Amino acid sequence: MFQILGIGTLIIAAFVLLWIWNSINIIKEWERGVVLRLGRLLPEAKGAGLRLVFWPIETLYKVSLRLETLDVPPQDIITHDNVSVKVNAVCYFRVVDANLALSQVQNFQYATSQLAQTTLRSVVGQFELDEILSQRDKVNSKLQIILDQDTEPWGIKVSKVEVKQVDIPEQMQRAIARQAEAERERRAKIIHADGEYEASAKLAEAAKVLETQPSAIQLRYLQTLTEIGVEKNTTIVFPLPIDIINSWVKSLGGASK
Repeated sequence: MFQILGIGTLIIAAFVLLWIWNSINIIKEWERGVVLRLGRLLPEAKGAGLRLVFWPIETLYKVSLRLETLDVPPQDIITHDNVSVKVNAVCYFRVVDANLALSQVQNFQYATSQLAQTTLRSVVGQFELDEILSQRDKVNSKLQIILDQDTEPWGIKVSKVEVKQVDIPEQMQRAIARQAEAERERRAKIIHADGEYEASAKLAEAAKVLETQPSAIQLRYLQTLTEIGVEKNTTIVFPLPIDIINSWVKSLGGASK
């Protein structure tokens, strides 16, 4: 009789230990525990720490709240100006409501990945190629807003979406290179023309000053000789005042008459 009671006590003790072992759970700081009691979802997820779950009546599912990185594979897209490109992106998201992430969608990582791919194709197709290359922040912002709105019912917050790479066909790359070269030449010509215009304006101002002070021309001759004489060269310059040349021309003109 005592042996039967001892065996029964051991069985009960083993069952209690097994129940305690399966009922005690440790939830990490970055996790939340979603509990189902007889198939019904409890309204509040369990926080971090040592938690007691009444097994087998209750079932615990742990959901991570850490930021997750989703690599969106390259997508073949036709832009608004009918250019075929291949675009890939990266999406950063995290779970903000563990109950919704577990109950509203079967696999929130896979669902978010598929939604990111379709959204990338539809949004990038609304922009022209130049906008995608030069206004990438605008494209990223629109992608983030749309994905965040669509995943909000799943308890997911999309914090950032970045377009990583835009692959352009080789023919289009050559066309863009020619366009950039033509733009550089246009800017160079404009800068050169602006320089000529400023130089001519300064020369006109200098001519007005020299017109009011004729003796300044002689000083300019002497300054030019000083600048030439600084370097060692074999060039010999004889300055000849223009007044003398004018007098010679007048005298020659009078003699020919």
